[in-house]
Amino acid sequence: MNPHGNRPARPLVVLNCVGLTPAHLGADTPHLSRLANEGFHNPVHSALPAVTTTAQATMLTGVDPAQHGIVANGWYFRDLNEIFLWRQSEALVCAPHVWEGQPWKVLKHFWWYAMNTTARATVTPRPVYHHDGTKSPDFYANPPELKQLLQQKHGTFPLFNFWGPTASAESTRWIADSFITAWEDQKPDLGLCYLPHLDYDLQRFGPTGPHLAPNLREIDACAGRIIEAARGMNAQILVVSEYGISRVSDAAFPNRVLREAGLLKVSTNAAGELIDTGASKAFVVCDHQIAHVYIKDPADVSAVKALLSKIPSVAKTLLRHESTTIGLNHPRSGELILLAEPGFWFAYDYWLEDAKKPDFAQSVEIHKKPGYDPRELFFDPKGGKLRAAKALLRKKLGFRYLLNPCSLDPKLVRGSHGLAASREEDGPVLICSEKSLAGHRPQHHRDVAGIIRNALKAD
Repeated sequence: MNPHGNRPARPLVVLNCVGLTPAHLGADTPHLSRLANEGFHNPVHSALPAVTTTAQATMLTGVDPAQHGIVANGWYFRDLNEIFLWRQSEALVCAPHVWEGQPWKVLKHFWWYAMNTTARATVTPRPVYHHDGTKSPDFYANPPELKQLLQQKHGTFPLFNFWGPTASAESTRWIADSFITAWEDQKPDLGLCYLPHLDYDLQRFGPTGPHLAPNLREIDACAGRIIEAARGMNAQILVVSEYGISRVSDAAFPNRVLREAGLLKVSTNAAGELIDTGASKAFVVCDHQIAHVYIKDPADVSAVKALLSKIPSVAKTLLRHESTTIGLNHPRSGELILLAEPGFWFAYDYWLEDAKKPDFAQSVEIHKKPGYDPRELFFDPKGGKLRAAKALLRKKLGFRYLLNPCSLDPKLVRGSHGLAASREEDGPVLICSEKSLAGHRPQHHRDVAGIIRNALKAD
């Protein structure tokens, strides 16, 4: 921070409406469409992979993953010999954010990498993991007084509506309303707000269908309240999205291919089979429609590439240096990068017998699974709700329990992302309230940092 610089004459609100595309503007999005018509809007090319943390880091740093290092929502931490997804420390971002070195006061509200942040104020989901194994909804905020204010006015953050089989618009409503309160309290120059729920049903049921219109109306209503509040504070408004959702019908299982070839090794304990990353010659960290393949011995790379290239649902198998063309040539990337064929997503599953699956396989467990799992959005049609009810009853009675309501059926998932959209109108969109900024019209996620910078130039 430069404490001696001039603060901007007008603040800027950046709304991240996840999953919103140019094709969604219209009758079901009156507030967003009005903003687009009053200012300007255009499609933007997504960062690759087109996933949350990569897209956000690209927009806020102005460089590709090859520079900022956020190569997916998670990766293999070689020095720790661990696979971690959804880490929260901003120190993982290897490039400066657009506000660094500026006199701007920044509020980061549910945008990722919200811990140890250079933003002045931050709010992010942060459940409580109790010593007895239970989990309670909660969030982290800094300064601490901001958390007290948000809890008093808006109550407990609805964590179980933020992700999992009960994920819904309720989480987006809480985030939108609490952002307005946080904005009024903190009075930032730059406020970043993440509105997630459009993503949920589009992954569940696909990019089109009867579920689309009500979800668009809900995201538009939440955005509309923020737009109205922002105008009341003479703020500029920028709406961005991370990706569009494409239709899928099945998954690929590259880890099982490696397991069958004897390249992926497991250890076994009371929880079931677990990937033994240290003993494995190769394993895959899957993230929607892209996957990183980590290979211990460089001499094995060619053979692993040949093996995985034979999977019919794999469109491309890139060596790391070949990924320069998509901006992923970074040490955190795998020795190989897989891109899925249209209609497929990558599942992390590595066990070959159902009886040996890990105990978290049918749970909502974003930190233990060695890859992203969209099946967590579904109750298992074969008794998932009943299993959940029994587990919650055991919890209430004080007994140990396993909450495993989800399915392992990959065909339940109807929407995914991670690749570049085949049509511009089905990819990310940018909407800006200020016609004066149209000369800086972004064409790529990298360009969003530039329009933020131009919007906040002090007089």
